[in-house]
Amino acid sequence: MPLRTRMVARDLGEPHRVSSPLELLFDLTFVAAVSQAAGRFAHAIESGHVGDSLAPFLMTFFAIWWAWMNFTWFASAYDVDDVPYRLMAFVQMAGVLVLAAGVPDAFDGDFATVTIGYLVMRVGLVALWLRAAAAHPEGRATALRYAIGLSVVQVFWVSRLALPAQGPTWVFFVCAALDLSVPLVAERPGMTTWHPHHIAERYGLFTIILLGESVLASTNAVQDAVEHGVGGELVTIALAGLAILFALWWIYFSEPAGEGLERRRDRSFLWGYGHYFVFAALAAIGAGLETAVASSGHHIEAGPRLVAASVAVPVAVVLVMLWALHAPMRRMNTHPGLLVAAAVLVLLTIFAAPALGIPGTLLLMAALLALLLATSFARPALRPAPPT
Repeated sequence: MPLRTRMVARDLGEPHRVSSPLELLFDLTFVAAVSQAAGRFAHAIESGHVGDSLAPFLMTFFAIWWAWMNFTWFASAYDVDDVPYRLMAFVQMAGVLVLAAGVPDAFDGDFATVTIGYLVMRVGLVALWLRAAAAHPEGRATALRYAIGLSVVQVFWVSRLALPAQGPTWVFFVCAALDLSVPLVAERPGMTTWHPHHIAERYGLFTIILLGESVLASTNAVQDAVEHGVGGELVTIALAGLAILFALWWIYFSEPAGEGLERRRDRSFLWGYGHYFVFAALAAIGAGLETAVASSGHHIEAGPRLVAASVAVPVAVVLVMLWALHAPMRRMNTHPGLLVAAAVLVLLTIFAAPALGIPGTLLLMAALLALLLATSFARPALRPAPPT
């Protein structure tokens, strides 16, 4: 490995562009943060306090998702894999660990530790953008806009901590909106050379991490429930939950995201930003399944409809968002109408929960997703429109 090489933009048509081992390690640092967020949300559902914890969950997950997003898209356009690059990646990974440590406090309204972790990550990322601006004249304007924009917005995030009680909630959303606007402004002079297939793979890998977190959350809940004895209800919930996750994995990876992004680079912001709802919903499914397992092992405050909704609603969000993100690219293997219909039917299972019980409701959800997959095999895919 060279000590230092010149940072130049990657070829957006580079064949066989895959995630690097450094990117895979970077992803793993988010496991703890996602686990903390899903776990705290699960406890809120079990106690019947979803309304009080939904906003903190979405706000905390925004910090997790956006921190992952920034380095992911940068690394798709610039990746020299020398010593300085790895060190700046290490700085960002250290920031992720600090962010993860602050997740429990964030659910209580204290984002100080999360903001500090975010600041550490920004130091590493801004340094990389400044390096790209110095080494790559063709992309200098874009790189400088990123470096300046990220730095200015970070000042707002840190300043928020000085407000009484860190300010009202709307201040958080203003800062988040400013953060989201940085790429929109920075890419105006010219879009970075991110690789469509590489980005699709990176998003797919993060999807697998979130699905894995759901499996881990369910496993931990099952271990706790086993102390009260293993029964048919617990086994049914565990198997039905696994079937739901497996079906969602199958549905997600059935869509040719790389080909779609290659054809419609102009849709990249919609596709990239829209995945916040996909990722947050997948994390929420883990919390819902953990709650479902807990409902079989011991008494919880949440009723059957709330427990069912904690799984059904995020599953429906995933299905609808897959339609919203892929349909504009004019290439889908799963018919859009089937995705929306399946989402509606999954939501309707909430009303059947008191009669079917949680095991029966989860089995019904799994059956509906299996039916969606079976039906999609029998229908022609939505083919791409002719290039313009």
